[in-house]
Amino acid sequence: MSDRHFDQLATRFAEKIYGGAKGAIRLAVLQADLTEALPDRPLRVLDIGGGLGHMSLWLAERGHDVTFTEPAEPMLEGARQRFAEAGHTATFIQAPWQELLGQLTEPYDLVICHAVLEWLAEPHAILPVLHQLTKPGGWLSLAFYNRDALIYRNLLKGHFKKMRKNVTAGEKQSLTPQQPLDPRELATQLAGMWQVESQSGVRVFHDYMPVEFQARAELADLLEMELAHRRHPGFAGLGRYLHWICRPI
Repeated sequence: MSDRHFDQLATRFAEKIYGGAKGAIRLAVLQADLTEALPDRPLRVLDIGGGLGHMSLWLAERGHDVTFTEPAEPMLEGARQRFAEAGHTATFIQAPWQELLGQLTEPYDLVICHAVLEWLAEPHAILPVLHQLTKPGGWLSLAFYNRDALIYRNLLKGHFKKMRKNVTAGEKQSLTPQQPLDPRELATQLAGMWQVESQSGVRVFHDYMPVEFQARAELADLLEMELAHRRHPGFAGLGRYLHWICRPI
């Protein structure tokens, strides 16, 4: 298995996701968590595998100095266009995570790594690199595809044959991630390098709603309720993604 990068088809699909409730909820939770955790001053920010630039642009709009990295050219160009249209600038680097230590000379106040680990052949291998790229006293914003939520979704759908075979990865050309992460395993891998300071679930109920209820729900109500329940002890672990804000040890 190799790391998965994104082609034009996946890029167009990602645009559709961010145009709907799923993307709006994801951004709202990530932004709320970061607003709560970060100091009110400009930071040097590194976004690894930044996709189409939604989070990076939000950070640039708040006065942060952003370095944006992305291995897939269609994604990188989409981010460049998004920044240009908004009248903001960033440093853009087309490179996989394995090449970043050779190109970046100083660690960053904030490192963003959202929806990256689940597309890697060896997700744990990036963790020491993230640590080296984060300043002492800095922050890592880590969001990843939650294996628990995928299992629960399959159980609700009655996909028992799949569960008996322990099949959770997406097909080769699927946009279901190839390596959904077990949060307990990830917590063990982070130990010794990172202290997890906050944990939120991203889409703790939306993706489980019947389609007809999703269609009737107002976006403002969905955002309000997702934000209100993102850290609820009974619901946070059901988030389709989990967002952990970590501090280096």
